[in-house]
Amino acid sequence: MNADHALADLSHPTVLEPAMASPRKPPARLARAFAPASIGNAGVGFDLLGHSLAGAGDVAEVRRIDEPVVRIAAIRGCVSALPTDPRQNTAGVALMALRKALGLQHGFELILEKGIPLGSGMGGSAASCVAALVAANALLKQPLPREALYGFALDGEAVASGSRHGDNLGGMLLGGLVLATHERLLRIPVPAHWHCALVHPHVVLETRKARAALAGHYALGEFVAQSSNLALVLAGCYRSDAALVREGLKDVLVEPRRAPLIPNFARVKQAALDHHAMGASISGAGPSVFGWYENRADAEAASVSMQAAFAEVALDSEGWVSPVDGPAAGLIEPLAGGQP
Repeated sequence: MNADHALADLSHPTVLEPAMASPRKPPARLARAFAPASIGNAGVGFDLLGHSLAGAGDVAEVRRIDEPVVRIAAIRGCVSALPTDPRQNTAGVALMALRKALGLQHGFELILEKGIPLGSGMGGSAASCVAALVAANALLKQPLPREALYGFALDGEAVASGSRHGDNLGGMLLGGLVLATHERLLRIPVPAHWHCALVHPHVVLETRKARAALAGHYALGEFVAQSSNLALVLAGCYRSDAALVREGLKDVLVEPRRAPLIPNFARVKQAALDHHAMGASISGAGPSVFGWYENRADAEAASVSMQAAFAEVALDSEGWVSPVDGPAAGLIEPLAGGQP
């Protein structure tokens, strides 16, 4: 299937996974899954908080094979120059971790269709992990609960960033805004009418480089201020109180250190704020920039202005508008049956 077609109309994929309590016999041999892009950190929750983004994502096609290995057959789409050695590929490592933990006698063959640009701050490495795991999980005799895939996804994400953090993974696995600690995923309620605008400039910012920018000393007051802001955002979401979110959605810890890596960031952020944003900041490691809004119309207007701000420094960009309570990863085609 053409990658463009595979990624069309997948902003809200139909989740076709079998009930966890009812194992299928025999298991299918082929499954395809879609994982949405995400906004990591959500401004104030470094490595802890993130939400899924409708409209962009990765597709993984996983085939159950008799050979007890993980094999990457192809990588297609907007990014193709990625390692096909499973030990160096985020999705490959995630599937290897799944096999090892469950003691599986069979293996998996994987085809990735990338719809998230490399080094975009949109969770591309995480989406590959999650899509592959969701597809592989559907091929098990006893599929695991969605939360049980989290640890395997963390193993894969560490290959790309050098750190086991779940801010991108949580929203992809469960949908919407998710607090992701090392051990737990907690979905945070968000009003359905709240939307985000995300704009991705056509420039690559590697996660490892963005994390390196955070090295150095931090004042205790910075941590206190950031913790206060995170608490206000979480309280505002639980209470559907935009005023609390507006007060708290300010990254005083990470954004000042990463902003110099993003061309014309101050102007882009201001363009986001000028359209009644509850707050705006860097998506993940950057260079994408996002804003939160109380309605879709403001988010759409902001997206246009943010793209114009990037154009001021001769950068083309793409924009997405999505509910903050975005979609979860899911299977996108009926399972292809067959004997194991």
